[in-house]
Amino acid sequence: MTARIDMYRKTALAVTALAALTFSTISASASAPATGGSHAGVNHRGEDHWGVITRNTIGSPVADLRNGPFGSAGVQGPAARPPYGRGSLGIEVADHSTSLTPPSEKVDFGNEVDFYGDPVLGLKRVGFHVFQTDENIAYGGGGANGAKNMPNIRFEIDPNLAAAPTTHYSTMNWQPDASPVTGEWSPYLDATTTGSWFLTGNAGTVTGCDLAGPCTFQELRTALNDGGAAPTIKTAAVGKGRDYMWIGAVDGLRINQDVYDFEADGVHRLRRGW
Repeated sequence: MTARIDMYRKTALAVTALAALTFSTISASASAPATGGSHAGVNHRGEDHWGVITRNTIGSPVADLRNGPFGSAGVQGPAARPPYGRGSLGIEVADHSTSLTPPSEKVDFGNEVDFYGDPVLGLKRVGFHVFQTDENIAYGGGGANGAKNMPNIRFEIDPNLAAAPTTHYSTMNWQPDASPVTGEWSPYLDATTTGSWFLTGNAGTVTGCDLAGPCTFQELRTALNDGGAAPTIKTAAVGKGRDYMWIGAVDGLRINQDVYDFEADGVHRLRRGW
């Protein structure tokens, strides 16, 4: 009888130990950060907040998280693959496809949550990598003008201008210079030192940084710092339109210390700290 009780006690202790080990393993797996794979060291905060900003979309454009592109035919080496991971944000817009004036499409793929209320003047590093094609240059009219047929970075902001105290909405647009390469991935394009910026609406008129007379990044910062309350960000996005047809891709969107890696399975925030 004593032997049987001892056997039951040992069995119960073994089951208890196994259950504790299983729970500990599951808990550790759930709480530990990823240590390998294509997204090692990734901070996943805010991934679910990225997507097409529907109210800023016109027509039926495409902004699709995809694999590749892996370079045009014959392109090899690092420039033949996205700069981060295996994927990118594919963008497609048409020029004559709606009944509106102008008839072109527009799309913004962005985040309406995580940047809300951040200071515009706190933007110090902004830019991305682009996959540009010769066909896109032709769609933009060819030559130097067509070469600037490129996607944009856009921040919807409250400008809080002392010179326009009732104006609480404008879009800050970066117009990149021509990509230095076509048919392959570009190097990092720095929006703080290249291209030009403009504000939409009354804020553009008041500051002089409008579509007709865009400013450098530093000129725009100075214009927004006119003695009013600090301008704040509402949303951040990559977009295209409304102007020329464009079919290409963007990856590695940089906003200050973070790089946003566009992958087929989502947007991954990489904390760089530089």
